[in-house]
Amino acid sequence: MTNDTYAQARIALITGGSRGLGRALTTELLRAGWRVVTDGRDPLALTRLLADAPNPKALIAVPGDVADSAHRNALLAAVVRSGGLDLLVNNASVLGPSPLPALAGYPIDALKKVYDVNLIAPLALTQLVLPHLERRTGRIINISSDAAVEPYEGWGGYGSSKAALDQLTDVLAAEHPGLRIYALDPGDMRTDMHARAFPGEDISDRPEPETVVPALTQLIDGDLPSGRYRATALLPQVTA
Repeated sequence: MTNDTYAQARIALITGGSRGLGRALTTELLRAGWRVVTDGRDPLALTRLLADAPNPKALIAVPGDVADSAHRNALLAAVVRSGGLDLLVNNASVLGPSPLPALAGYPIDALKKVYDVNLIAPLALTQLVLPHLERRTGRIINISSDAAVEPYEGWGGYGSSKAALDQLTDVLAAEHPGLRIYALDPGDMRTDMHARAFPGEDISDRPEPETVVPALTQLIDGDLPSGRYRATALLPQVTA
């Protein structure tokens, strides 16, 4: 990438970029010439991401927990150093206890942690970076789940956090009609989180996170109105 191209590159902030769908999207955007700020709770996973990145000079990796306000401020500082923001992807999530507990016995402290990461943190980070997105008519993508709309046994904690995130997405879109603001249900994927949701089961039949990236790029580069989308609807060939 030349200096002129680097100066003109679009800038993305992707939470949870050290593994799974966040890593797949980070890699694809770097390959496409974007600059990317990302984070993760595991510094070693971020080190591996940097080692494997197609353009590591265009990647800023900030270790930390998105539920921590000091860490969110560090992400904002990285965005400012990068020169602005075109895309926010709130991807970082936690599953909660594994095996998944029924709501009647769900530990409330664990539920608070799920909500802190899956709901409160995305809104808090959005509030921080929104002025930068508005300056560049950027986009926001909040990663949702089919558990937000389906009453799966055991998924009440995680699913309700994602249902609330869907509503948050819709309200933000109504309040900021000049931006494209999306929620995306990626479907089942072969990820560490999915393995924790089904301990002891073989999840090798689930698609890799990379198969969902083309659906994300439709939201990033396309003309779809703000709203909630399923990857299978954007790309029928993607298997949920």
